[in-house]
Amino acid sequence: MLTKNSRIKEIYANPIGRDIINRVLLQMKISKKAINNPIIGNLKIKDLPKLLKNRLDDEFIDVLLNLSNTEKEIVRADEGPIKKAWWKEAVFYQIYPRSFKDSNGDGIGDLQGIISKLDYIKKLGIDAIWLSPIYDSPNDDNGYDIRDYKKIMDEFGTMEDFDQLLDEVHNRGMGLIMDLVVNHTSDEHQWYQRAISEPDSKYGDYYIFKDQPNNWTSIFGGSAWNYVEERNQYALHLFSKKQMDLNWENENLRAEIHDMIRWWLEKGVDGFRLDVINYISKSHGIPDGSESIGKVMGLYGMEHYFYGPNLHRYLRELKEKVFMPYNAFTVGETPGIGMEMSKLLTAEDRNELDMVFSFDHLETPGHYKFDDYRYDLNYLKKYMIDLMENYGNCCHPSLFFENHDNPRMISKINPDPQYRNVLGKLLAVILLTLRGTPFIYQGQELGMINQDFKTIEDLRDVESLNLYRELTKSMDKDKAFKKVLAGSRDHARTPMQWEDQEYAGFSTGKPWIMMDHDYKNCNVDAQLNDEDSIFNFYQKLIALRKEHNVIPYGDVIFTNKMVKNLFTYYRKDENEILYVEINLSPNKKKRAKLPEGERLLSNYEVVSLSHLQPYEASIWKIK
Repeated sequence: MLTKNSRIKEIYANPIGRDIINRVLLQMKISKKAINNPIIGNLKIKDLPKLLKNRLDDEFIDVLLNLSNTEKEIVRADEGPIKKAWWKEAVFYQIYPRSFKDSNGDGIGDLQGIISKLDYIKKLGIDAIWLSPIYDSPNDDNGYDIRDYKKIMDEFGTMEDFDQLLDEVHNRGMGLIMDLVVNHTSDEHQWYQRAISEPDSKYGDYYIFKDQPNNWTSIFGGSAWNYVEERNQYALHLFSKKQMDLNWENENLRAEIHDMIRWWLEKGVDGFRLDVINYISKSHGIPDGSESIGKVMGLYGMEHYFYGPNLHRYLRELKEKVFMPYNAFTVGETPGIGMEMSKLLTAEDRNELDMVFSFDHLETPGHYKFDDYRYDLNYLKKYMIDLMENYGNCCHPSLFFENHDNPRMISKINPDPQYRNVLGKLLAVILLTLRGTPFIYQGQELGMINQDFKTIEDLRDVESLNLYRELTKSMDKDKAFKKVLAGSRDHARTPMQWEDQEYAGFSTGKPWIMMDHDYKNCNVDAQLNDEDSIFNFYQKLIALRKEHNVIPYGDVIFTNKMVKNLFTYYRKDENEILYVEINLSPNKKKRAKLPEGERLLSNYEVVSLSHLQPYEASIWKIK
């Protein structure tokens, strides 16, 4: 049992303690090396607030100890060979249906539009598609507020359209995974409607109700509680006011969720991306959140649900009763989860999830999504070295830089247009040559960038709009808009840029969200016919990945670890050796000494044998 008299190094040896301390250090821009200092490591954990100049208090220590003491297991390093699986070799492509392709001119993407572009996805070299939610929804959060799990949203088409899509995907030798949203439903879902109208029925306990709200805040701003007049109680919503959290402690509810998932698996879907799946277990009694943690994180109560007490039990139950019988692939979205907790969720002998999406690499230390700053690729290098060297062979990492919830990565690194092409390729090399399963978000293969939104009226994202309203209470509207613009999810949600025509070939009607004129310079048609395009680079690199088994399964050996702006590593197995060399800077960088080999792929023709060009990335096969 860990106590306040336990040493910091003892807490750090615990997987939960390690991840929480690492997150605090990241937030405060303090190096992990500090913990490895014998003097600091031997201090008692009760001295940590003083060490951090009282930015955290004793209440934080209590939370840290409580969470750490819930987890006794540690995933041991497995140096044996990596077990083979189709999803470890696959390259996934995320489609955001509302913005991918419109087939009927109403300005909203749909299933028939996706079907019409499957050959394009196959041409890129994709093995499986992740489809963001297409279920019936009132669209408060663009489909992540589900009204009916077994019905298709009218704007997207019909169930017959979905069945056709699934057949067409499989006919092309690709897989399809659905977005599974089971932490919450829409307040228009029949379960919720019956929970408030029939509180004594079995549905009355399907959601989380309290007589009085606690201090938890919503991730989308404001209180996490809605007053429900029919029950004279408050209902929990961690996200928008129309996304009501399900009560996973209710066994009947879990059984209904299991049946719904089986229904989709019987249709033939190949697996699921599980939305905020680590939030499904809340601390019993829904206690107040820590004031000190809330102030640091800007969110109250998260310590009571980001790694809840029954999370592992619920996931094992899902695996045993639903996923395993269908050999379904699963990747969980897990905000707030660090590397050690990720291992506990994905280690193969634990039978929970196949992979998770962790987000610690998307922002540099001390920053969060709505900060306007330039992303330093040296942090990405440091993060990837840590991940590759410490994740182990019994766990498999996901690799991604973009999705529907984050701005475009090129814009975060360097918005100067002269570097757009090379940055797009640089990110492709990192994504597709490290060990892990790559996920490409629609338009990333073109090098799409953030949109030039002019006013708050251009935005549609509920998170962005809520934040803007909150910010304008304490700052002027222009400053508030600028801050929202730095991290708005809408940057990734504008229409796919297919051609240099009105509305970028996405639709014949006005799109549901504005788009600037970038499609005139960046579009599919132009890139298909340009040998030097980002698309063609992705296509070649995906093909290269499939040709070299060392990429999904081989060792990763890093060199030049301490050399700033130079990212170099070997991919090695018993059959071959590849060498990857990347300049992380917009300036020329002296080339590392190369062993004798053959250059397989580069952003450039060989301009100089002594210097890497700005942001250049190249791959060599070593003799």
